[in-house]
Amino acid sequence: MTDRNFAREAAEKRVKELKGYYRHIAIFVVVNGILVLLKWGVLNSFLPEAFPKEAYFYEWINANILIWGVILLVHTIIVLRHKFSFFKKWEERQIQKYIDEDRDHVDKYK
Repeated sequence: MTDRNFAREAAEKRVKELKGYYRHIAIFVVVNGILVLLKWGVLNSFLPEAFPKEAYFYEWINANILIWGVILLVHTIIVLRHKFSFFKKWEERQIQKYIDEDRDHVDKYK
């Protein structure tokens, strides 16, 4: 019964991670979409008169998209880590390497 509970908890954790990831993508698209529309001047008619409309005011938007995109890429790698067999194989190789090293070290003093 504990194996079943453990499997359920792991599955619930995975679903929670995916929900957070999809929420991150949605917020990224909406917020940066609005910022790009502001930069292009599409939303100028909705802005108050005192709001700056000069192009140089919106230059930070490119950096925002780039930095947030890198963060989203890292989030993607973390969430989809189970899909990348390279990491799992690397981890198994490292474990086996240390087991072999310990065995050689012990055998050396027998």
